[in-house]
Amino acid sequence: MRLALFDLDNTLLAGDSDFEWAQFLIEKGVLDREVYEARNRQFYQDYKNGTLDIREFLAFQLKPLSRHPRAQLDLWHHEYMENKVRPMMLDAAFRLIKSHENDLCAIVTATNSFVTAPIAKAFGISNLIATEAEISDGEFTGNPHGTPSFREGKVERLNSWLASRGQSLASFESSWFYSDSLNDLPLLCAVTHPVAVDPDDTLRAHAEKSGWPVISLRNH
Repeated sequence: MRLALFDLDNTLLAGDSDFEWAQFLIEKGVLDREVYEARNRQFYQDYKNGTLDIREFLAFQLKPLSRHPRAQLDLWHHEYMENKVRPMMLDAAFRLIKSHENDLCAIVTATNSFVTAPIAKAFGISNLIATEAEISDGEFTGNPHGTPSFREGKVERLNSWLASRGQSLASFESSWFYSDSLNDLPLLCAVTHPVAVDPDDTLRAHAEKSGWPVISLRNH
């Protein structure tokens, strides 16, 4: 049995679903541009620099979910999928996923599951390990639930998911993780086949030093 894990943002997608969700809400006038846009861009830069405070970011990211009924959020998300996400979905990403069609596949992302579950479904991947937003009486509270799926948290959440299936990473003869980000080094180092995909400079240098494959899904 083989395991294939995929990061989402800037890996399977030619962009960041988290960043674009906030930008979408700003463009809709749901979030105040002056208040939110600079902070959204700063958090995104912190993530790319490997300096993101995940708890501070989640407070920023999840709070807007608590201000609107779930039905309204779902309507906005449908529009967001069509206008923002689908143009970022790479043909080469679909081919990569298809190459693992006989393996157990999962997307492992720091972005919350409200934003990413429909994206995973659109890619044809039924297993999603994402940061979870707390829900009370069917509505979002604005708080995270459990361990964020970020850095070492991705490894923790993966291990918990596999344990719920009666498995562990050692259950698989081969395991892959595809990612673009230095933030994913903990999980990349945990699998048998780490692959850097259109990587940032830090991950590229680590991959080249370690002899990991470096591929592009954008130059196809």
